[in-house]
Amino acid sequence: MSMEEELVVQFTPEQSQQKKGLLPVRMLKEIWREITFGVGTWGALRPIFAVLLSIIPFLYLGQHFNREHRRGIDWLLLQIPLALTIVLWIGLYLWSIFDAWRDAIAFKSQIQDQS
Repeated sequence: MSMEEELVVQFTPEQSQQKKGLLPVRMLKEIWREITFGVGTWGALRPIFAVLLSIIPFLYLGQHFNREHRRGIDWLLLQIPLALTIVLWIGLYLWSIFDAWRDAIAFKSQIQDQS
């Protein structure tokens, strides 16, 4: 004996809700949401702060800020032989600034995916 049931799912159409508020205020709220990527002010400022820290030469603080301590220490030790050739040291210095920015962006996206 088989029992068959019919399942009916009905969706009510969503009514279009008009947003309330002044146009300039809504526009500023939308711009702020886009700047912060929806994760708050710190989410947008974290890469900038990492770059500002990594601009300090010889210390590689941007990597430490992004919790990449091993990479920061490795680069600190790597700069000793590179100091003999200033061109390679400048390349490492510029790469560390880019790397700190890239890691901060990746860290922000991981946090955004978790929420």
